Amino acid sequence: MKIGLYFGTYNPIHVGHLIIANHMAEFADLDQIWMVVTPHNPLKKKATLLDDQQRLQMVFLATEDYPKIKPSDIEFKLPQPSYTVITLEHLKEKYPNHKFSLIMGEDNLKTLHKWRNYEVILENHDIYVYPRISDEPENVELKSHPKIHVIDAPIVEISSTFIRNSIKEGKNIQPLLPPKVWEYIDHNNFYKK
Repeated sequence: MKIGLYFGTYNPIHVGHLIIANHMAEFADLDQIWMVVTPHNPLKKKATLLDDQQRLQMVFLATEDYPKIKPSDIEFKLPQPSYTVITLEHLKEKYPNHKFSLIMGEDNLKTLHKWRNYEVILENHDIYVYPRISDEPENVELKSHPKIHVIDAPIVEISSTFIRNSIKEGKNIQPLLPPKVWEYIDHNNFYKK
């Protein structure tokens, strides 16, 4: 099975994340998308970053109606800080019959050369890239690499930061969140302070 790994803090998960995950599930040659919830660095605990389990629960609520999209807590069990190359190694050992690829925004591709052991990632894994609006100069060499697949996906400019700030300001941002995620956030009074 070909699995696309879509990493994020998902603080909170929003419709933009789902649009991209679903687009990759339906239009790229991937069988499933695993939305990998990245745990926070305990040394940099932010008041706005919800607990790992709360963020995982929101991803679960957001994806339960999408059979090709699954929440994943794989990084919760790995040493911190999380490095993608270590996570990929762990997944390969745990699921030897799956082929794992990365899903990332074009903005992350531009800084991939700064990632730990990025050459190892590129050598062993395909990377599916969705477009983002960015001021960073393009990394032409990486973009033309045979393991990089730029997918013609919708450009979604919604950010979790915008959602958190809007909730704090008392704005109605309900259309930007999956309904069950909105209910969960509203019921628990998340992001209001």
